[in-house]
Amino acid sequence: MHHIARSAAAATASVALIATGLTTGVGVGVASADAECQASSHGTHKSTVGRTYTYEKSVDREAANGNTVTYTLTISTSGGIPIVRKIVDFPPPGFGAPISATFTHTDPKPQTANLSPSGGGYALNGSYTVKGNNPLILQTTYLVPEGIPVGTQVTSGGMDSSGTLGIGQNMPGVTACFTVRDANAGETVTGSLDDNGLGSSDGQLSSTGSIADILGDALSRALEGLLGNLS
Repeated sequence: MHHIARSAAAATASVALIATGLTTGVGVGVASADAECQASSHGTHKSTVGRTYTYEKSVDREAANGNTVTYTLTISTSGGIPIVRKIVDFPPPGFGAPISATFTHTDPKPQTANLSPSGGGYALNGSYTVKGNNPLILQTTYLVPEGIPVGTQVTSGGMDSSGTLGIGQNMPGVTACFTVRDANAGETVTGSLDDNGLGSSDGQLSSTGSIADILGDALSRALEGLLGNLS
């Protein structure tokens, strides 16, 4: 039997967003008004070989629309050595494909995850041995659709998996909820750069000097123009 620690109620956001006056047409999973917005939840499954498997999903508690939000999915075991063949993340309705994803396994260093569409979600396929001290952890990062009102509680879909020894389980109730907040100053600057065609990678202050290159090019052109006029 599956035991779901928490199952946040979800509804299509199109109705909720229309009620707030937003008519972007983007359907986003929204927690109901009387539901508590929980950033994490978990479920368990007891296998026929007497092992207990745990499935967890968590997310940043807050995120600004037009910026990113990251979900963490974890599969662990109380014993034995099951193998996970596939783990699937289901984002909130209305979200696009992940813009990046990583996973950790026996090696604690994150590795790039190449995800593929799978039944409305995004799957990591492979062969991953799960032990007591070596869970499988998948992190997926999505762009939060613009236009969602500040204060909206956004609830994701669940998670799914397949594998050996009964570890493959569908956990639709293992969801995660975050609250949309105002963008901070740095995020606003980044968004403005994106809007002006510089691209998210060029606009990041932590990128490899791209902003400095842009400013340097602008100054160089200005100096060239000035020297040309003097000559």
